[in-house]
Amino acid sequence: MSFFVWSLHGRDFFPCRHFLRVRCVVFGRFYSESRKADLGEAYKPATVESEEFECCDYFKPKVKSGKKFSMILPPPNITGSLHLGHALTATVQDVIMRWKRMEGVDCVWVPGIDHAGIATQVVVEKLLWTEKRQSRHDIDRGAFQARVWEWKEEKEAVIESQLRRLGASLDWPRRVFTMDPRQSQAVAEAFVKLFDSGLIYRADHLVNWSCSLQSAISDIEVDHVEVPKATKIAVPNCEKPVEFGTLTRFAYKVCDSDEELVVATTRPETMLGDVAVAVNPRDGRYSRFVGRYLWHPFRKEKIPVICDDFVDPEFGTGAVKVTPAHDPVDFEVGKRHSLALLQVIDEKGNLTPVCGEFAGIGRFAARETLISLLDDQRLLRGKEDHKMLVPICSRSKDIVEYLVRPQWFIKCAEMAREAVEDVETGRLRIEPKHFEKVWFDWLANIRDWCISRQLWWGHRIPAYSCRPQDGSAPAIWVSAGDRNEAARKASARLSCPHIEIQQDEDVLDTWFSSALLPFSVWPQQDSHYPLDLMETGHDILFFWVARMVMLGKQLTGRLPFNRILLHGIIRDAHGRKMSKSLGNVILPEDIISGATMEKLEAGSRQSHEAGILSGEELTKALEGQKKMFPSGIPECGADALRFTLCSHNIKSHFIDFDVQECHTNRLFCNKIWQATKFTNNAVESVRDGLGPIDTHQLGLMDRWILSKLSGMVDVCQRGMHNHDFHLVTAAIKEFLYFQFCDVYLETTKRAFKLSESGNAAGHCWTLTHCLDTALRALAPFMPRLAQHLHQRLETYPGTKRDFSYPQNLDFRDTPLEDDVSKVLDVVVGIRRLKKLFGIAARHKSEVYLSGDDAFFAPFLPVVETLAACPSVGFTPPSQGTVCDRVGDTLIQLVVPPELRKAFELDLPKLEEKKAKLVKELGKMNKMMSGENYKVKATPEAQKSHAKKIAVLEEKLSRINYIQTLAKQ
Repeated sequence: MSFFVWSLHGRDFFPCRHFLRVRCVVFGRFYSESRKADLGEAYKPATVESEEFECCDYFKPKVKSGKKFSMILPPPNITGSLHLGHALTATVQDVIMRWKRMEGVDCVWVPGIDHAGIATQVVVEKLLWTEKRQSRHDIDRGAFQARVWEWKEEKEAVIESQLRRLGASLDWPRRVFTMDPRQSQAVAEAFVKLFDSGLIYRADHLVNWSCSLQSAISDIEVDHVEVPKATKIAVPNCEKPVEFGTLTRFAYKVCDSDEELVVATTRPETMLGDVAVAVNPRDGRYSRFVGRYLWHPFRKEKIPVICDDFVDPEFGTGAVKVTPAHDPVDFEVGKRHSLALLQVIDEKGNLTPVCGEFAGIGRFAARETLISLLDDQRLLRGKEDHKMLVPICSRSKDIVEYLVRPQWFIKCAEMAREAVEDVETGRLRIEPKHFEKVWFDWLANIRDWCISRQLWWGHRIPAYSCRPQDGSAPAIWVSAGDRNEAARKASARLSCPHIEIQQDEDVLDTWFSSALLPFSVWPQQDSHYPLDLMETGHDILFFWVARMVMLGKQLTGRLPFNRILLHGIIRDAHGRKMSKSLGNVILPEDIISGATMEKLEAGSRQSHEAGILSGEELTKALEGQKKMFPSGIPECGADALRFTLCSHNIKSHFIDFDVQECHTNRLFCNKIWQATKFTNNAVESVRDGLGPIDTHQLGLMDRWILSKLSGMVDVCQRGMHNHDFHLVTAAIKEFLYFQFCDVYLETTKRAFKLSESGNAAGHCWTLTHCLDTALRALAPFMPRLAQHLHQRLETYPGTKRDFSYPQNLDFRDTPLEDDVSKVLDVVVGIRRLKKLFGIAARHKSEVYLSGDDAFFAPFLPVVETLAACPSVGFTPPSQGTVCDRVGDTLIQLVVPPELRKAFELDLPKLEEKKAKLVKELGKMNKMMSGENYKVKATPEAQKSHAKKIAVLEEKLSRINYIQTLAKQ
């Protein structure tokens, strides 16, 4: 028989030849005609995730009136595929959304893609050069933008595919791109409104400048790399590496005197732009020089000696050269002292005409020339190693220059003051709370925001330079939605009907459009502003979150959200930041589907061919991959990846991710799978005998596991409300893996083997109830596995299938939990003894307990089952046993003579092993107690050493225990 059904992906039809696996659609949910037949031998993530590809409507009860919840996904850049950081963000938000839906809340979750101005332009320019050996200047602006739009379409499809594969249940019809027509209109309207209110202005100001990109860049795009001493760094467009990490000293001669003033600098080439030398007013060494003049050896002019508190008398010589046009601190000093701005390095990194004979020379080539000339004039006073921070453009790897350029700025002081007040008064809450101090410190010292970029890709700034055609008045700047509106505004201001108009060539900083997203993503007739929660990584608290708050409040009069949840940054299992050059970057799809060593290596080589990795970095990456993943990455599935990400405290500053932990959670998935199969088989085996259940009449272990279930649900409720997902996942895993599967489920097997047992019905009700509840608690974290199993789980006759998040249950019995805990401790003690003596089931060794006989009597079947003992009694034989005490209970195990003899023969070897462990532990403790250990050892090394000591101590403890038993 063959017929067609519509696939879950909604893309095509597929033939179905297995009639029993056909699913019927009932109120938007899928049910199996034969759930038992649907569960294979083991959990296979690829199969489950393909069958349940889109799973966002199953665990979704009716919406409770009046409850709404909205979020936006921080839009990934279109520069490439998603990494684990994106996976963490999407997973955390998806967990929140699925939980809210299960609570009966009407939820909206908007996906987006960011155009990422500089980052995307850099990538596409590299691609253009690789494909056609062309730069963007070889083609016009329109053709270049068209190529970027092609890139956008390709990458947007990849990113959407990755998010869907991860299981992100986004409202895809609402997707936005930051350069969509509606977004572009919102950007223009916001700029015009801010400009007309006086908050946007144009001025010459010092900015971070990338000579390779020939554009201003934001602070987030500048990496401050520390070099401890003289270090050569490769710089784009320089023939050879440039040395940093040195302090060069040279002298300025005092005019009309034989005296000199020696200064020290890390950038000798900028001395051509020196307009003063500054000293501290309290530094007596130089007080006689203040107000006098020095002779500039190359510009052949005088420069003054000034005093200013910013000078550190302990740095260098205590006299500091002042170059306002090329240093942020000097720029402020220049404003205080009305010093000239003398720009000596241009946008391309060459010396300007101001430098006379040196004009046109590259900045770092000029360094060598100037040092040589200073030496010739006997003004050079030496060079020494000096620890420093080198500003490097994260996009182009070029050395950042500080240049004074005409740029557009937003005044931030008043908006920042309001943002501080909103947090202080509790109108805006930041979680975790310790980020409030960071918020206050940054906003208190905020600078005006430079929002213009000298790029071709981005939102063209809606500002127009306008002047009368007859030249009767100087040009003015107006902001408008288009040229016609600009002409009307300019005509009114200049009282002139005929205006020449020129739109600014620059584009807006990407963060400007992103800051508008909380209100720009909604059509006017469908507003969900303000959002209920802003969840994102703490690394963009200022660059994005603070700017959303400032602009949202300024442009709409309302906060864009009243709660901020910040998660940590992903690192590898060794606590290292993930980096392509280290070979420790892990793609989500490599974890979901698995990746061979060859595939990982091929990915690194592709990065090298694309210019992302240098040859040296490629070598490091390949070595790192071989060390971390010698056998590749095993297939884990999206659910295991999601669960692992949420098993860490997301509010920590860093989150150390271990692929092995992810694989362990994939095995956990199989544990749940097998438990569901067992439950279905159990119900099927006694279905005819199932009837109404009185929960008060259930057996001891039924009531125990229901009490544990209640405890798990309590933790889940608190954890979800507080966003402590690691507590929720830990509680679910503890319940399902250990309490339900390893303990309770095992205790039920006896009843199902004995068909006359009256406990079978109670076990069936308890099994199905526990699994139903636990799968619903698991659903936000493992949506596909939870849906797959829940819709196939047998329901106890007379019960209804529930799709809501579990609420507090009334089964808690802490005295019973304490009793069972005592019993389980004894079971562990018995297992430990049996393992030490190698006792297997075939030996049929008996166990005897001494203590509270009346307490243990009802639990003897439990002990026999879990400890795999043929019988457990209370009166031991007079000899042939070995003893151990657990709390107040004495355990006596009958040991066959031949096993006892084998045990004793191994004792000498054990003593040798103990001696080696003691010696090794002594060395470790001596090393860690050294004076300089905590200073010299890295945090990763200290963590590794502490773990090793704990392992050694545990091994010694085990040997001591065995030796104690041997003396009996």
